[in-house]
Formats: sequence, C-alpha cells, structure tokens
Amino acid sequence: MADPSTYRPAPGAIPTSPGVYKFRDAHGRVIYVGKAKSLRPRLSSYFQDLAGLHPRTATMVTTAASVEWTVVATEVEALQLEYSWIKEFDPRFNVKYRDDKSYPELAVTLNEEYPRVQVMRGAHKKGVRYFGPYGHAWAIRETVDLLLRVFPVRTCSNGVFKRARQVGRPCLLGYIGKCAAPCVGKVSADEHRELAEDFCDFMAGRTGNYLRRLEDQMQEAAAEMEYERAARLRDDIGALKRAMEKNAIVLADATDADLLAVAEDELEAAVQIFHVRGGRVRGQRGWVTDKVEDVDTAGLVEHALQQLYGGAAAEERNESVPREVLVPALPEPLAPVREWLSGLRGSQVDLRIPQRGDKKDLMATVQRNAQQALALHKTKRASDLTTRSRALQEIADALELDSVPLRIECYDISHLQGEDVVASMVVFEDGLARKSEYRRFQIRGFEGQDDVRSMHEVISRRFRRYLQEREQTGEWAVPEADDPVTADPVTAEPITAEPVTADAVTADPVTAVGARDEDGRPKRFAYPPQLLVVDGGQPQVAAAKRALEELGIDDVALCGLAKRLEEVWLPGEDDPVVLPRSSEGLYLLQRVRDEAHRFAISYQRNKRSKRLTAGELDSVPGLGETRRRALLKHFGSLKKLRAATVDEICAVPGIGRRTAETVAAALSSRTPAAPAVNTATGEIIEDRPDQAAEPVAAASQTAPSQETP
Repeated sequence: MADPSTYRPAPGAIPTSPGVYKFRDAHGRVIYVGKAKSLRPRLSSYFQDLAGLHPRTATMVTTAASVEWTVVATEVEALQLEYSWIKEFDPRFNVKYRDDKSYPELAVTLNEEYPRVQVMRGAHKKGVRYFGPYGHAWAIRETVDLLLRVFPVRTCSNGVFKRARQVGRPCLLGYIGKCAAPCVGKVSADEHRELAEDFCDFMAGRTGNYLRRLEDQMQEAAAEMEYERAARLRDDIGALKRAMEKNAIVLADATDADLLAVAEDELEAAVQIFHVRGGRVRGQRGWVTDKVEDVDTAGLVEHALQQLYGGAAAEERNESVPREVLVPALPEPLAPVREWLSGLRGSQVDLRIPQRGDKKDLMATVQRNAQQALALHKTKRASDLTTRSRALQEIADALELDSVPLRIECYDISHLQGEDVVASMVVFEDGLARKSEYRRFQIRGFEGQDDVRSMHEVISRRFRRYLQEREQTGEWAVPEADDPVTADPVTAEPITAEPVTADAVTADPVTAVGARDEDGRPKRFAYPPQLLVVDGGQPQVAAAKRALEELGIDDVALCGLAKRLEEVWLPGEDDPVVLPRSSEGLYLLQRVRDEAHRFAISYQRNKRSKRLTAGELDSVPGLGETRRRALLKHFGSLKKLRAATVDEICAVPGIGRRTAETVAAALSSRTPAAPAVNTATGEIIEDRPDQAAEPVAAASQTAPSQETP
C-alpha cells in the first residue's frame, strides 16, 4: 500500500485549466482516469486525509504510485479524451458498464451492390444501416417476414446469391414473392436499392406517407377494376399495419428520444435504455456495473452516455443520437455533455429530466426495468460469486497454496500428426475467463511432435517475456553472465545478449501483434499468474517446472490436469491429487483446461486451413492480397500469369517493374503444378482462376486424421 504523500505533486505544479488525469500503480499501469474543469482543486482533493475520503477513493489512491495530467482547451475535449483513455487503458477503478449479452439488430447492408436485410450482432460496420437493438432475434425475424411482402429485399447470404446467379434460378423466397430476385435479373440493381431504401424509411418511422400512398394505389386499382392488384395492395397494407402494431405507440407526438434510467445500491448499478423512434419503442438494452469509484447517479448517467454514444462510427453518430435524451439526473457540469452530444448529432440535442406527461410515465417504466435488472443480476451474481469463491478456495486447499489463485493461466499443445504445432494460453481471473489476455504460440524451436518439449518452449517464452517486461519497468535487473538463469532454455542464447527494445519485442514469435510498450498500455505478459496449469500429466508438469527453474521463477504455483482420470499432478510428486468429482475446484480446473484446449484447437485448424489453401503467389515477397487478386483477375489463371512477360505483368494496375520481376522470377523457379481434377466428373481443369485450387486438390488426397490437443 502506497502513501499518497510520496507522489503528491508539488504545490503550484498542477494547472488550473481543464484537463484529464491518470493515476498509475507501481507497475506503470493506468488504474484510474478522470476529468476536471479545473485540475488543481480536483487533484488536490485526492491528497487529503485518508479518513475523509470515500473508501473506494482511498483504495485507489493507496494503490496508485504516481499521477499525471493532460491539459485541454475545453471541457468537451476533456470529456472526449476521458472516454478515449478509459477505452484504451481499461482502468480497474473506473466505472465500466458490462453487457451480459450481445443485442441483435436489424441491419440493411447498403454498402453492397444488392443490399441485404439480416440480423447482426457486435460492432457496427461502415455503410450498414442499423435498427434496434432488440431484445430477441425472433422479434426481428417476425417483423422482417411481414415487411418482405411489401419490400421484397434479398435476405440470402452471399454464397446463396452467387449460386443463384450462376444457375439462373432464384431461391424459394423469389418464387413466393418475398424477394425481388435481383440474382436472376427480375429487378435491376437500382430498383432493388430503391426497395431497400423504402424498407429503411419504413423502419425509421416514416410510415404515414407510405401507407397513404398504398391506399391511394389500392383505390385506383379498384376504380379501374383491377381487383387482383387491389387485393394484393390491401394485403400489403394489412401486413404493414401488423408490423407496426408490434411496436405500440408510447409517445403521441412521434418523438425520437432515448430514455435512460439507473437503479443502484452501494456496490452495483444497472442502466436500462429504451430507444423510441417515431413515438414507438424500437429497441431496449441494459448494462450492469460495479461501483468501483465514488460516483453518484449523475456520474453514472454521464458514463452511460459516453458508452452509449461514444462508440458509434462517425457516419452513424447523427443517427444514433436522437433529438431528445431523457435521464433521471443531469451530469454536472451539464453544458459540456450537451455540447458533446450536439456535436455527435450535428444539431441541437435536448438532454433533460422529464417532468410530466407521457414521457415521465415512460421513464417510470424504464426505471422499473432497471430495478428488475439489478435485482436479477444480484441474484445471479450472488450465486456465481459464492460458487467461484468456493472453487478457488478448494483449489488453494488441495494444492496447499498460501492464498487463493485469483489469476490462473492454462497451457495446451495442439498439432495434427506433428504438423502445425501450436500452443494456447488462456487466463481466468477471479474464476472468470479474461479473453483479452488469451495468447497463441507457434512452436518454432524444433520440428516434429514432442508435447513435452513444446510445453517447455512455451513456458520459457512466456516467462522470459515477463522478465523482460519487468526489466523495462525497473522491477528486475538482468542477471550477470555467469548466472545460470541467463541461458534461454529454447535457443541456448544468454538473455543479456538480446537487449530489450521495441523492435525485439515486435519480432518475438509469440504473436503477430506488436507489443504496445507505452507506459500503462496493456502488455502481453506483464502479469504473472498465481497458478499455472498445464494440460497433461507428470511429463508436462516436469517440463514446465524445469522451464520456470531455468528462468529463476520460484513464486508461481504449478499443476497439471490429466484427461484420463482428471487427476491433478504436482511437480516432484509421484502420486496425483484426486479432487472429488463433485468438487467445484475440479470443475473450475476442467473449465480452464477445456477452454485452453478449445483455443488451441481453433488456432491449429486455422493454421492448417491457411496452409492447405495457400497458393504459389502467397509466398512472393512484397505481394499482398489486393495485388494477388488483381493479377489473377487480369490474367484469368495462374497458368497464364506464369507464361506472361515482365512487361505484361507491369501492365496490371498497381504492379511496378520490381514487383513484376519478383513475381516472374518466383513463378519461373517453381515446377508447374499438376492440373486440377474435378473429382465428380474426372475432368481435367486446365485453366484455374483460383490459385488455391492446387493445394486444396492435394489436400483432398490426404486421409483425415485425429487432432492431438
């Protein structure tokens, strides 16, 4: 526990301007981000007597070891920078709303030549129009099924669409009138896009004019005695009205608004949001958070607004932020938040507390939903927390640990008959998976199948990186050359022979993603586990123990979980520890082991798939995916590209002479592949437009074999 007076800034050193500040711990990690209208009084308030601070604030300042700040011009800039840093650093003492599920949304892919209507989850994509979110995917599908009668936009996947174009025959929806069948040319691309835009207009709430237009067309058809057309229009109007009835009118003045309510207690808070468009509730979502900082209802509302609107893409912000935002408490100060929302929307946003009428009644409904969500979460959390605590305590007791293992890392090796050997590292913190900390390894120290040696390499690389990152923060000094720890067990090179630089970190083969070495940003191996679990028995445990000893790591507990009898093996022990089958501790270890197995298998399959589908152009240096496609599109096949001259290759847009010479040299130095064979007809395919045909055909001749985790 640090004394805040040891890192308190000197008197007068803190500016009085608006800004954002960061508290860091002894390891340099950012643990809290805040903003202030005036930095000096705000930061000074943290360095008063600890007895006068809120318990959560006192915990934060005693955990911190330093504080720094950044001055900005306005409070709006401070609000934006605070949100960006919270997303970037993920500070442990900041309020972070977590969603227990990914809400489905109705999406129209206007970025495609033939827009498609589909249910989508996750992050928004550029050029896609979204409606929702909805509580259940089936609610979207029921609405879409009704609207497709009037707006027959395609809903099929790209694969089905391309196959229909090739065979010249639409799918079932095209035959029954629920798709305009642009795949076979029944409508043009422009006509299909108009249908998609009409669909979007209707979903956006502009329904009155469209219904009146359909009714006028129905009357005209009846007057002209086109009774079949009139009946079809009548049915279309009925379908649209049934779709509209699924969203009851709650605000009679066709208001566009978001209503946000908060239910909270001393430890947690739940937020519920109703999205009202055109006077109808179009979507609902909710979050729950731990109150890890001293924050009131107004502060919770501000954090929720940042998460709700701050993550939207630039082209979607004017649609995601409505004209009115109704909240139970106004952030303090109000002007910067209102100005920020107005800037996102591009016009004035009214942020206020509803006082009377329908809006106040609807806010009461949202508040009841928030209270129910908090009560349901507390019921689940109490059970889960109790179970996880018992599981961790059982593990600590069985393995005779000094304390419960709050951070558990598990490693697994996977390969296919000795090829594409990979390993996985999964992390569980407080009994829950921490997927952002997962890591993947390629075994490169040797060729062939040797699970024990692979485990030794992986553990060595992981903890060697941990020691390197400790050295960067000044927590650990590199041993002298005569120290036995200095020899790397994988490469036999001394650790001191490789200086720790940004380039060295990036070049490490552990992962393709370069390390972010700036202070406070998440590092790949900065935190040691309290318990290290390997998938396997005595040999794997011995290999991991040997790797730790060679690096001088003696403060990490180690065990192995064997699949055959679910035995827990400890290093140096001849007999395993057998946990009861009903033990929560054994169940947690099994979950950790199974997650490592799943992660390793998925990575191994991905590597094998890429290897089998790789073509001759994939290994040409300096040639990326875009230019490979351009070459194949220009020449039509790899065979014709191989026969082309350098000048002919230079004629392809984006291909310079040096690249053309490299491509020509690479293709001429290789033996032409055998022609592909259609296994269904026995036909020899001479000109193959896809360079991946050769390895795939070769792979089809290999008998399937069992994957070894």
